[in-house]
Amino acid sequence: MFRRRSYLARLAVVVLAAVVASLAPARQANPPSNASSEARRHEFTRRLVAAAIERTHHIVRYEPAYVLIPYPGGDVPADTGVCTDEIIRSYRSVGVDLQKEVHEDMAQNFDLYPRKWRWLTSHPDTNIDHRRVPNLMVFFARKGESLALSARVENYAPGDIVTWDLGGGVPHVGIVVDQKSAPSGRFMIVHNIGRGPRMEDVLFNWKITGHYRYFGPAL
Repeated sequence: MFRRRSYLARLAVVVLAAVVASLAPARQANPPSNASSEARRHEFTRRLVAAAIERTHHIVRYEPAYVLIPYPGGDVPADTGVCTDEIIRSYRSVGVDLQKEVHEDMAQNFDLYPRKWRWLTSHPDTNIDHRRVPNLMVFFARKGESLALSARVENYAPGDIVTWDLGGGVPHVGIVVDQKSAPSGRFMIVHNIGRGPRMEDVLFNWKITGHYRYFGPAL
């Protein structure tokens, strides 16, 4: 009896060792990879920047009017828009629907979003909420990365979203791209301040109020 128990004990150890050995390669085959995540973010940023630059080839009449649009994936007429629409359209080109993402977050966290007197509302509105700079600022800070407001040009990278106060509390938003201005050496901004989407050296033209990075819900 003693020999039988000893044999079974040794057998159990051998079997356990075999199971552990068989599982070890599987665990090693899929280790978490920061390098892989960074590579995906880099590719996302490359595509986002290219989409933003492509927007400068479109003729867009500046039109801030409230417009009823479908949901999700809704957009105002392609030949109209404001500064936020250039951000929305650039992200949509790389598969991120800011109309949907902002609405879903506002529906769950409405009290965290600003309610200015000019557009006081008691509930989210899929037609306009994502087209307001203050709402995008809250959304990007919550779902992306909120970075320091800096006067150092090297702290701004392609793909970054920047917001400004144009004066008198008038907000504006644009996206940093990978093309540099020859005179200043700064990365330029794609934005629409009233003349349609343009790529210009305007990073420090106004008071910066926000600086964000957002890679979409998947990254």
